[in-house]
Amino acid sequence: MSYFSNFLLGAATAAHQVEGNNTNSDFWAMEQTAHSMFKEPSGICVDHYNRYKEDIALLAGAGLNAYRFSIEWARIQHDKNTFDQKEIDHYRDVLNYCREKGVTPIVTMHHFSSPKWLIQEGGWESAATVDYFTRYCERMAQEFGGLMEYVCTINEANMGLQIAKVAARHMAVMKNNLQVGLNNEASSGGGMEKIMSYMKEAGEAFGMDPRNIQDFLKPRTPEGDRLIMSAHEKARDAMKAVCPRLKIGATFSFHDNQALPGGKKYADAEWNDELLHYLPYLAKDDFIGVQNYTRSVFGPEGAIPPAQDAELTLGNYEFYPEALERVIRFVHKHTSLPIIVTENGCGTADDSRRIEFLRRALAGVKNCLDDGLPVKGYCCWSLLDNFEWQQGFSITFGLIAVDRTTQKRTPKESLAYLGSYSPINTI
Repeated sequence: MSYFSNFLLGAATAAHQVEGNNTNSDFWAMEQTAHSMFKEPSGICVDHYNRYKEDIALLAGAGLNAYRFSIEWARIQHDKNTFDQKEIDHYRDVLNYCREKGVTPIVTMHHFSSPKWLIQEGGWESAATVDYFTRYCERMAQEFGGLMEYVCTINEANMGLQIAKVAARHMAVMKNNLQVGLNNEASSGGGMEKIMSYMKEAGEAFGMDPRNIQDFLKPRTPEGDRLIMSAHEKARDAMKAVCPRLKIGATFSFHDNQALPGGKKYADAEWNDELLHYLPYLAKDDFIGVQNYTRSVFGPEGAIPPAQDAELTLGNYEFYPEALERVIRFVHKHTSLPIIVTENGCGTADDSRRIEFLRRALAGVKNCLDDGLPVKGYCCWSLLDNFEWQQGFSITFGLIAVDRTTQKRTPKESLAYLGSYSPINTI
């Protein structure tokens, strides 16, 4: 037995993206509006809530030994004063089934979706959310502490700042389009009308001014960024007080920020926003979750798009699996925390390209392991073709295909390929 024998090899999901009928969440409310910005509602999704045993059995049968999934806060607390015992028992059953199948659960406490009432209380720009989240996490540690091992408090804690930058760039483009009189959908006519209608309807759904709807994927202010990390720290400490043996961390979204001549200041700024300014909040963590899908390249004027001949994924970003190794090495350079790759994958309709992505990404993981870096595991996004937020079901990341008419599962070749990976040998 080598020290690689404890390597966590798995796949990931998020509750709202797979379970279905998450009717008490903020995203459910936003999906139901007549002028929704979502391509389609999540609905029954892929019914993982009822079919989790089948899905976990397929994962384990392929040779994977870890499953990263989230507990849905909006199910656990329909309102701020009530914990639903039926839903608590459901997630206890999921954890027990993981153990039964020899699968280590990696549990995420918050993966983007929140209880609708939390948004009505001020959402992720409100200091009250820190206490609400801490209370929820503490209760889950009381309920499940003996069944959990690895816990991610907040998924992609840095996502709000990334979205703020994207929003700023988008607004600049819209402003320019308006100035030059372009009559496109985003800058005038139907597109703007739809946005305004959506905001009005979303406000009605939450019973509040739409400008105050602060869900987790809204552009983050610096104060909101600080509150999220405070929520992480306080939740971590509360869970540790209940169950000291838990290994707790947060996950972060990283690009491989590469600088061409003249672009270093832009790449450095991205690394500061994505990781470096968070380091003081992670001092007491047990690991860091690394999530990476592609690279960003910067020149003298800032970010530059992929080359015209670059292969793109269904999400329209560059197919670049080598990014993962570079990100792992950068993270390790700046923190001694053990690393779990909590998400990495490829949105594609061609499973042979997913296999190629996995081959090259996992080769990078092995390079890091060979150099002694503390990479404890790799989880592919995602176990199932699922609901990809505003893109609906149009982007397929899954190792398992799902016929949403019949809910029939069909494992793809990529699932078996991932299951054959060994950090000791090359595949």
